[in-house]
Amino acid sequence: MHTVLINAYESVLRTVCIGTDFLSVSQLKRNTRPLQLIFAIFICDSHFYISFTSPPLPTPGFLLKAFFLSLASPTRVYTLDNDVLTTEQRQFYEENGYLIIKKLVSDEDIERFRKEFVRICNKEVNPLGAMIMKDEMLRSQSVLPEKVVNKVQDFQEDEELFRYCTLPQVLKYVECFTGPNIMAMHTMLINKLPDSDKQTFRHPMHQDLHYFPFRPADRIVCSWTAMERTDRNNGCLAVLPGTHKESLKPHGYPEWEGIVNKLFHGILDYDENSPRVHVIMEKGDTVFFHPLLIHGSGVNKTSGFRKSISCHFASSECYYIDVKNTVQEDLEKETVEIARRKFNASSLDLKVRL
Repeated sequence: MHTVLINAYESVLRTVCIGTDFLSVSQLKRNTRPLQLIFAIFICDSHFYISFTSPPLPTPGFLLKAFFLSLASPTRVYTLDNDVLTTEQRQFYEENGYLIIKKLVSDEDIERFRKEFVRICNKEVNPLGAMIMKDEMLRSQSVLPEKVVNKVQDFQEDEELFRYCTLPQVLKYVECFTGPNIMAMHTMLINKLPDSDKQTFRHPMHQDLHYFPFRPADRIVCSWTAMERTDRNNGCLAVLPGTHKESLKPHGYPEWEGIVNKLFHGILDYDENSPRVHVIMEKGDTVFFHPLLIHGSGVNKTSGFRKSISCHFASSECYYIDVKNTVQEDLEKETVEIARRKFNASSLDLKVRL
């Protein structure tokens, strides 16, 4: 029995399919045809295919040609086949773990989201289940509510804000990473406050998957839209390109001077000298990024506010995992404790309610 295995493209096992009969592994188990020769094993989109042929074997020249053809069409892991992304865009995301789409969300939509945020700050609306986070140091001061609230999280019950998660132009791109069956898993509208002195609202470099107990990571993507220009002055995103190919790292609170916000975890033993890219964006620009991409944001050194709206989407085929005995276990315990205090409930009560 002969087997030809061609090792190509970044050590991923890929071979060329020869012949006309293609069976998946499940089909192979049911197939009773005598196996005279297994000629090639083909791996495509994580599915195994086996091709059967009869002697004579292909010539060495034919195999060499097939090998170079396989190199010309490298396996893509992080993007899915459709006609939305260009070849260059797909390759950029595959290599870097993020992709910026210019002016994806209209000024009109962004203005509607901003007005709804103000209504929430003024308690004109109170979305069920939403977490309204405020600057504790500003609570006691006589300032407008909009200048105290720094984040509205889990706004899925707010019809106006959740409309962001249903925008066709956003979902069109989300599908490139998750597939057609999409779930909105985590939503945020961030209002980064002026923070040049306290440095309270900088977010340490982290991986979003740290906060998510579901997998697989490659079928999760964040859509993050700038509601105004974002740059280094007002605390834009900073990313470490290519780190989406790494594993989930241990996280914890950074050893910073001053206040660190609750649940603002960062990668432990992070090298501050690691090369990073500052993501400069204009109003309406949207960046899509992988949940393992290492990223964070700096302080807002201006006198204004830096707003953004985002949602983490996942394929409906994703599944939940048990984080016990994993690097996410401590986060689970902290989250349960925060919820227990917020709702004045025991851990058992929380489990029953959930």
